[in-house]
Amino acid sequence: MPGYDLKSLLEKLRDEKPLVHNITNYVVMNFTANTLLAMGASPVMAHAADEVEEMVSLASALVINIGTLSKHWIESMLKAGRRANELGVPIILDPVGSGATSLRTNTFRKLVKELRLSVVRGNGSEILSIASDSIRTKGVETAHGAEQALETAREVATEIDSVAAITGPVDLITDGKRVIRCSNGHPMLGSVTGTGCAATVTIAAFASVTNDPLEATSAGLAFFGLAGEHAGTRTSSPGSFIVSLLDALYEITPAEFQAQARLETI
Repeated sequence: MPGYDLKSLLEKLRDEKPLVHNITNYVVMNFTANTLLAMGASPVMAHAADEVEEMVSLASALVINIGTLSKHWIESMLKAGRRANELGVPIILDPVGSGATSLRTNTFRKLVKELRLSVVRGNGSEILSIASDSIRTKGVETAHGAEQALETAREVATEIDSVAAITGPVDLITDGKRVIRCSNGHPMLGSVTGTGCAATVTIAAFASVTNDPLEATSAGLAFFGLAGEHAGTRTSSPGSFIVSLLDALYEITPAEFQAQARLETI
């Protein structure tokens, strides 16, 4: 355990109920909103270019998710991101499917270049795609494990002065110098859509209550993975797993979180 006071972080989150502004994809809007509500945060989904700057000024964190892109959405992402940077609002970027098409890959690279990001969270292939045109993902699934992408993640984190998180059966989180392994999780998380996106918004919720992006990312992935573990003890079917996952996000106590998080510095 890296020495994080996870109990206090969760208590603070549930006490403050931070507003998380999401510019995210159509597939996961409802699920990620419910994820934030269940864990104790407040979600808002707003992607219209005419309101994103105003909306992000009310938020404690901004999530940018490129899962269903269009020209107008990219414009909104950049407008919201620039305003967030002006205000010091942390930005958490989820490069869904980067490496699968040039639109996604180029958008990922543009956002990284033009915005100051706190966290980039993706699977191995998505993280690798920022560094190599030869990387091709399998849709939004990963063809590369976390260990394969770790060195690239270190380099990316150092270059853009951000935390890079590679998620999979085991998650690896780095700021370019430190590396933390998160072993919380459950195989059923890979059986329903949107769990990676939900993990991203969980990170954003914790980024709202700590100024350390590495701590926020570690806490977010451990908490979401732990909720998956709790849900997996209740069901073995994907439909009921989603319900059980939301219940677990709501029910896990701060003391349980501190005791059951599996984080280690490597």
